[in-house]
Amino acid sequence: MLTDFDQHLLGEGTHHRLHEKLGAHLVERDGQRGVHFAVWAPRAREVAVIGDFNEWKPGVTPLRRHGEGVWSAFVPGLTAGARYKYRVAAQGSAVRYADKADPFAFHTETPPHRASIVWDLAYDWGDQRWMQQREARSKLTAPVSIYEVHLGSWRRGPGGRHLSYREMAPLLADYALQQGFTHVELMPVMEHPFYGSWGYQVTGYFAPTSRHGTPQDLMFLIDTLHQAGLGVILDWVPSHFPTDEHGLGYFDGTHLFEHADPRLGFHPDWNSFIFDYGRPEVRAFLISSARFWLERYHADGLRVDAVASMLYLDYSRGPGQWVPNRHGGRENLDAIALLRAMNEELYQHFPGIQIFAEESTAWPLVSRPSYLGGLGFGYKWDMGWMNDTLAYLARDPIFRSYAHTQLTFRPMYAGSENFVLPLSHDEVVHGKGSLLGRMPGDRWQRLANLRLLLANQIAQPGKKLLFMGGEFGQLREWNHDDQLDWSLLDDPAHRGVQLLHRDLNHLYTGHPALHEGDCSPDGFEWIDCSDAAASVVAFLRRSASSPNLLLIVFNYTPVVRSGYRMGVPYGGRWVERINTDASCYGGSGAGNQGGLRAEESEHHGRPFHLRLTLPPLAALFFEGVEPPPARPPQPTPSELELSEELSEQAWPDTPARQPRHTPTLLPPPQGAPPEPTRE
Repeated sequence: MLTDFDQHLLGEGTHHRLHEKLGAHLVERDGQRGVHFAVWAPRAREVAVIGDFNEWKPGVTPLRRHGEGVWSAFVPGLTAGARYKYRVAAQGSAVRYADKADPFAFHTETPPHRASIVWDLAYDWGDQRWMQQREARSKLTAPVSIYEVHLGSWRRGPGGRHLSYREMAPLLADYALQQGFTHVELMPVMEHPFYGSWGYQVTGYFAPTSRHGTPQDLMFLIDTLHQAGLGVILDWVPSHFPTDEHGLGYFDGTHLFEHADPRLGFHPDWNSFIFDYGRPEVRAFLISSARFWLERYHADGLRVDAVASMLYLDYSRGPGQWVPNRHGGRENLDAIALLRAMNEELYQHFPGIQIFAEESTAWPLVSRPSYLGGLGFGYKWDMGWMNDTLAYLARDPIFRSYAHTQLTFRPMYAGSENFVLPLSHDEVVHGKGSLLGRMPGDRWQRLANLRLLLANQIAQPGKKLLFMGGEFGQLREWNHDDQLDWSLLDDPAHRGVQLLHRDLNHLYTGHPALHEGDCSPDGFEWIDCSDAAASVVAFLRRSASSPNLLLIVFNYTPVVRSGYRMGVPYGGRWVERINTDASCYGGSGAGNQGGLRAEESEHHGRPFHLRLTLPPLAALFFEGVEPPPARPPQPTPSELELSEELSEQAWPDTPARQPRHTPTLLPPPQGAPPEPTRE
């Protein structure tokens, strides 16, 4: 199956569909049905396929070497479900053997068993409508609110058993849709031997974990989410891989996939190998894996894990523990080239997808095209917003005035990248506690501060990501060995947090001012960022397609502030769309009776102002429903005729100038979830 041209492309690193050539494939040859096996092991002395079909005896089914290190064989009579491994003999006087899982296997045994499984990926997809609309739903101006989920601990079955992909499909689709999310991000579903790694120590770069079922079962889950109108983002890990003996490490007896120099090829933080990004075949392997999940599983995007660890040669290393690049710098030039090539490949072939970088440093132009010198990602996680906001809210309110810039600094850089605001699993593990547990004060104040955090995320420009449990105030730190504490929803206070986040999501997806300008500086304008003494901030959100502005005001102290003057750009009525202190959310019920009329008196440099009641530890979202005319008065026909006549007299030899083109504003994306039904 692997032609000379395929081997040429493999050798130069540009074969981006290796999963169609290497691995185990059900084929028909000379009238016989069977399986064609192919594996890349250039330094191996011998390679054989072993499995149930030959009683795991290596001498029965040897593979034949082709060209530059690809070994293959056709085994007639084999069908889907056959278990197998490769017995790889290394070069040397003392022959060393290793039984390796297939790097390109489509299915695997459930850990701790490690065999690969021959599998057919045929599936009858029903998400054609979603795929046709996907491009409109993924634009930078579209709302994106992501629910990050670890499938093994979102919900469990009776006795604590793992639910299958098919069992979870309707439950997850219904819940995410009800909560107003637009996308679901699955923590790594690629096969991994150690469950406690949460999927971030991958051995199966082309196989979903069998802990929840077959490949078709995962396809069913994604298909179900798509048919419900939800996008699916998959966590993908090209930054490192585990040292398990059956995995990629020392695959043919040499450092094939990883660097031989441990200063380049071993990650001290995660006790794992690092890919040799400069090797063409490794680049082809990784880009093929990325393509595979978008193509065969209809994923709408990939979240690329630990990008910073790929970009810096000295990442988490001290002096003498890393090797400079050829220019003497700390940048990993091979990793940069890989990421650019990967993003170019994916965006070219899969319209409507987005690639997200978990990049935690100030590396420039992460979400800018490669032709501008960027890395070519669609989005970058804004770790600065996450760290500053959580640090600010963890302070006792009496001291928050001294850290006011943690609230106000972000707009200085918000337009430099296309940002996602993440409140991810990383913030609720390793002793950090839950989001609710990090908040100060008594129980009421902690819940109020959590409501402030959720409102802050929705109000800021940038797409949203929330880890499961944060939407209802999970009390415990996340535990991958147990499901979320769904029983907390019997408590009205936690149900109030859940209801608030649902309403915030629906306001975000339904009002253009909150999402169209997520990646543009035009979507945000300060009203007041200087009232540190009161710990109050206020700003406007705006969009091109809606004349109505949103005014958002935060009071980060447990003090009710009455008669607080707030400047606004126009008069009329300003309707209170959300008050996080409303009694239905568990708040005290202080507020502004549903809205106010602006007074014609200048304040904050605006011609009108509102006299607000600022509830304690709360955020207010107001919509100005009586804006001024959206465009200035147009000249009369006689004025236009006079203007054209004067123009022709002034420039008689110039062709008549065409009227200025007015761009058509696209309507907001359709298909937003309906408003929630209150019980």
